[in-house]
Amino acid sequence: MSKRQNGFTLVELLVVIAIIALLMSILMPALARVRAQAKNVLCQSNLRQWGVCFGMYADDWEGSAPRGWWEGSSVVTGGDTLNTDYWMDALRPCYGDQHDLRLCPTATKTLTNRDGTVNGAYGTFSAWGVFSGEECGRPSSWWGSVTACDYGSFGMNAWVCNPPADKALFESHDVARNNWRTFTVKGAGSIPLLGDEGWIDCWPDSKDKVPEFSGEDWGPYAKTDHMVRICLNRHSGYVNWLFMDYSVRPVGLKELWILKWHKFIDFDLRPTREELNSAGDGWMRRFKDYW
Repeated sequence: MSKRQNGFTLVELLVVIAIIALLMSILMPALARVRAQAKNVLCQSNLRQWGVCFGMYADDWEGSAPRGWWEGSSVVTGGDTLNTDYWMDALRPCYGDQHDLRLCPTATKTLTNRDGTVNGAYGTFSAWGVFSGEECGRPSSWWGSVTACDYGSFGMNAWVCNPPADKALFESHDVARNNWRTFTVKGAGSIPLLGDEGWIDCWPDSKDKVPEFSGEDWGPYAKTDHMVRICLNRHSGYVNWLFMDYSVRPVGLKELWILKWHKFIDFDLRPTREELNSAGDGWMRRFKDYW
C-alpha cells in the first residue's frame, strides 16, 4: 500500500487561495478606513500646531492678524528681499521651514514642481505650490509675493487679515467693512482661521454658489465664489478647520455656508437645501444637512 505524499492537493490549494481572497476583500475596506482616519487625525494635529503658531504671532503683535497680500508685501532686510505678509511668511519665525506642517496628509501632491513644470491639475487632493525659484526662502520667480519652495494644502480665511488702513477693497471684497483684523474678537470659536483648502487663502461668503463637483478647477483669483476653494471632499463629507479661538474641528461641507467668515455675512443669502443637493450630479446630496 503506497504512502500518502506530503503537500497540498490542487483542490486544497484553491480552497486556501479562495479563503485568503475572501479575507482580503473583507479587510481591505476596513484598512482603507483606518488609513483615512489616521490621515484625518494627523491633519487635525497639524492644524493644532498652527493654532500654537497663530497664538505666538498674536502675542508678538498685540492681537493683530497678519496683513495678507497687498502690493509691496516684499521687504528688503540686510540686502535680502523677503516676503512678510502672507500667513506662511508672517508665521515663519514660529514654525521655521517645516514645509510639511502646511500639508493635510490627504492632500500632498503639489500642482507644480520647483522648476515651474506642471505636476497636476486642481483637484480635491491637490496641494498648492511648489513655488518655483532659484533659491528657497527668497521671493518666487513665478510670483514675487510668495516664497520659493513653499507648498501646502491649508489656506487662510483672508477675512481675518489686517490689510492697510487705506485699502477699502480687494478685488470685489469689502475689506474695510468686513475684515476681522484682530484675534481678540467676540465669538472667536465660530470664526474659521486656517484649514483644508486648494489655495493659500480664500474670501468665502454665504452667497457663494455651490461647486459642480469636489475639486472643481478655479485658478488663483479666477472666481469671486471662493467656496469652490474649500468645499472639498477630503474627509468623507468634511474638511478640517482651525478657528480663531485656536480650536480645531471637522466642518461639514454644507456647513461652510453658515460659518461666520466675515463680520457682516448675511446667512439669508445662503443657497437652499435643494441648490446644495442638486449641484452638478448631486454629489453633495449624501452629506449632512444643516438647515
